[in-house]
Amino acid sequence: MTIHKIFDKYRAIFSIGLQNTFVYRWNFLLRSLFALVPLFGTVFVWRSIYAGTSGEIAGYSFGEMVFYFLVVLLVDNLITPTEDEWQIAAEIREGQLSSFLLKPFDFLAYRSCIFVGSRLLYTAVTILPVIGVFWWFRQYLQWPGHLSIWGFFLLSLVMAGAIQFMIAYALAMLAFWILEISTVVFILYSFEYFLSGKLFPLDTVPGVAGTILRLLPFPYEVYFPVAVLMGKVEGVALWNGLAIQAAWVVLTFLLARGLWLAGLRRYEAVGI
Repeated sequence: MTIHKIFDKYRAIFSIGLQNTFVYRWNFLLRSLFALVPLFGTVFVWRSIYAGTSGEIAGYSFGEMVFYFLVVLLVDNLITPTEDEWQIAAEIREGQLSSFLLKPFDFLAYRSCIFVGSRLLYTAVTILPVIGVFWWFRQYLQWPGHLSIWGFFLLSLVMAGAIQFMIAYALAMLAFWILEISTVVFILYSFEYFLSGKLFPLDTVPGVAGTILRLLPFPYEVYFPVAVLMGKVEGVALWNGLAIQAAWVVLTFLLARGLWLAGLRRYEAVGI
């Protein structure tokens, strides 16, 4: 099969993903609106915290802290999977996977196209509420002035999205062995929510704990691209962070692919 035909095949899958996701556009809009409530609560809490300080906490002024959570909101809207693991697990559990195995495409590539399409549509649907929030807090916006920072941010953002998707895909693969993956998903995502930087900037974690945390995949899902955009990571630290992030992209891909192959052997032995 030529490269052109392969491209046309996955472009068609991407288009189907967009059409299927479009059905949930109102759900996406409502979800994005309700997601703004924690942001306003977070700003209120940090305002109270800063009221009892000299003006800075771990190198962050109040304005920088607000900007940090605004960018977290943006990154979260751009790359966080929306129920991908539940959909894939249902396809495995309900036997729908059998029809995909008979088709001439790679299932991981297929789901990746669905993921990218859904994120683009989700972003298009929710962009107006996000813009509205950024306008409301416009006095705290501190966009970088150098194009190179934007380039590094986009690179980090793409890798962050890849890590999040691969983890979601790997979790879905557990459906080959267990009937209900919800417990594992909730446990892992609880750690992820706390350790990815959604609650607080991770560079506020001192000492050995901070060093260990920076070796885990979670900071590279949200915190690291946000820190890059804010100019909190520069020079050698930036290149080291990008290298670790790239390593986690590869490792999570290998994990997802390995679980798929192992699960597929079990799936074929049981039923197809």
